[in-house]
Amino acid sequence: MKALSIRQPWAWLILNAGKDIENRDWPTRFRGRFLIHASKGMTRVEYDCADDPLWHKGGPTIDLPPFEELQRGGIVGEAELVDCVTHSDSLWFNGTFGFVLRNVKPLPFRPFKGALGFFEVEP
Repeated sequence: MKALSIRQPWAWLILNAGKDIENRDWPTRFRGRFLIHASKGMTRVEYDCADDPLWHKGGPTIDLPPFEELQRGGIVGEAELVDCVTHSDSLWFNGTFGFVLRNVKPLPFRPFKGALGFFEVEP
């Protein structure tokens, strides 16, 4: 199955706060289910600014778990990628390309080394 590394806290926001777009600088033709891999790295700036785009667009303020409690370095969920867009009305869209996500589901944490782009994970 394919997987995509997503830095925290954005992986958590996809699984728990309705983040329906994953912003990227590159497009994809891939469509279908994939595993969400929470990257090992996360800076304090990323954590502190995670819902900043929502504040600027009139969206909700989100209470993230404490910095130390966000799972990193493993599989944390799955989602379906249904489209790759260059514009969207989603409050979460702020990239060059947006991977439109649906049918998101958390999974038990499974340590796993990530990679760039979509990568294969054995079941």
